[in-house]
Amino acid sequence: MERLEIQRIEKEKWNRLEAKDLERRNEELEELYLLERCFPEAEKLKQETRMLSQWKHYIQCDGSPDPSIAQEMNTFISLWKEKTNETFEEVIEKSKVVLNLIEKLKFILLETPPCDLQDKNIIQYQESILQLQELLHLKFNVATEILLRQASTLADLDSGNMEKVIKDENVTLYVWANLKKNPRHRSVRFSETQIGFEIPRILATSDIAVRLLHTHYDHVSALHPVSTPSKEHTSSVTELVKDDVENVEKAISKEVEEESKQQEKQSHLIQEEKLKVEEEQDDIEVKMSSAEEESEAIKCELEMKVLSETVSAGKHWRTDGISNVSYKPNERLITFSLDTFGPVTLIQDAHINMPYQSWELRPLDVNKVLLTVTTVFTEIQIQIKENLCMLSSVKLKDKKHISVLEGTWMTPIPFIIALKEAGLNIFPTRYSHFYVVINNKVPLVEVKAYRQMALLSSTFAFGWSKWNLLCNSTKVVFKVREHLPEECTENPNWALLMFSGDRAQRLKIKEESEAFSEALKEETEFHSTLYHMVRDFASKEAMEKVRSSNCQFVNSVCHMLLSTRLLSYS
Repeated sequence: MERLEIQRIEKEKWNRLEAKDLERRNEELEELYLLERCFPEAEKLKQETRMLSQWKHYIQCDGSPDPSIAQEMNTFISLWKEKTNETFEEVIEKSKVVLNLIEKLKFILLETPPCDLQDKNIIQYQESILQLQELLHLKFNVATEILLRQASTLADLDSGNMEKVIKDENVTLYVWANLKKNPRHRSVRFSETQIGFEIPRILATSDIAVRLLHTHYDHVSALHPVSTPSKEHTSSVTELVKDDVENVEKAISKEVEEESKQQEKQSHLIQEEKLKVEEEQDDIEVKMSSAEEESEAIKCELEMKVLSETVSAGKHWRTDGISNVSYKPNERLITFSLDTFGPVTLIQDAHINMPYQSWELRPLDVNKVLLTVTTVFTEIQIQIKENLCMLSSVKLKDKKHISVLEGTWMTPIPFIIALKEAGLNIFPTRYSHFYVVINNKVPLVEVKAYRQMALLSSTFAFGWSKWNLLCNSTKVVFKVREHLPEECTENPNWALLMFSGDRAQRLKIKEESEAFSEALKEETEFHSTLYHMVRDFASKEAMEKVRSSNCQFVNSVCHMLLSTRLLSYS
């Protein structure tokens, strides 16, 4: 009887708290709506920045086309097609302009809100990217042929064969021509490099030339048209930060419906993901058996694969035809043998850093935070301020690793692309759940949590909780505390919050507790938002800082949280 009485009292208390929460729900949501006006305000500033960028390009008058104007792009491409007899050095110099245009076009597609992009514009930008890629590839081939016509004048004094190396920040060319046809000269190493190859005896006595074209961008897998994204696919989790919560709910419901259909085609989608090597590779068009690889992925000692393209298939990368693969980590030297000449690449597992082991978002200063993501291999720290992000540090197996990206501030989208290209991929894609065992949460709950965490991030620290794995998919659990500059960080006083998108509550359990329970902490109440939940135990100064946060800063933090999806991939 005593137990039943206790249960009755607890139920009455719970009902009173629910009734109180329902009574003030509209008031709290209205206050949250006012705070979330910072998101459309940040988007407005982004639009103004894009317009200012177009104006600056217009008044620059440097001869380069505006990538968003089809007529200017077509004129640029046509004029370059007509230009002949360009040297390799001239093509390399022109390639800097071309690669910059390709990058700008990709950023336009990524950064412009879906509502501002018409289908015809998307097709136009994608076709321009494809034309520039194909023309650049053609120009390098023609310039190589012109260079080979001068082979006799470039002969090496010792071997009598032609050897030529041309280096640039984006491209390195190695050319060898067999002028002497000496069967004893089967092994070639370019002077002052570790790049070389060995050819069979029959080729050593033949009229042949070998070109090794090492590009620091993908010039192979992207040489095919990209289908126009449908409206259903424009509402990815990363883009949802651009919409109000009401629009987010509609968009995510479409995505969930779409993904449920895609589950039936899982094997097809896995094959599709394998083909998207442009996100994961640093290409080398080679006829060789040894090369030095300088990608971040090799430096990180992550699992790598050497692949060769099957020309007949045209769309697949294969491992057959490659043998005697050897990698020396200290020298960063990889050697291998090929059955036939063709493009070769190194591909890193795109999901090697997923799922994450833990994460923390911590304020550093006014409108400045530090996001730490810990994976099996690495600890990645990212600073965010205003509309910029920076790689703060990278640790590999508890040892600090120096990256060329450290100290460089970039806007979120270019920053994410740069991290991916450096092998530090902590950004799930639409199909990542096919490859990673995740703690899947309802997308709308995730989005609401990230938006409200971003609003509070200037003053409150958030962290990973093991209990997030044990609550169901409609709820998320994480740690939170007010960040005080003078506070000792060794034993911080964390509170555990559970959030369902519509209700926030402080849990009675602690991170060190033995079992999970949704029991409410004594003398606490339900709230409709995280903002009102933390207000119950935060200082007035902290809440004032939240209300005065910079809109671009809040938007950038939200963008990074949406891109990493910490609550589902930890």
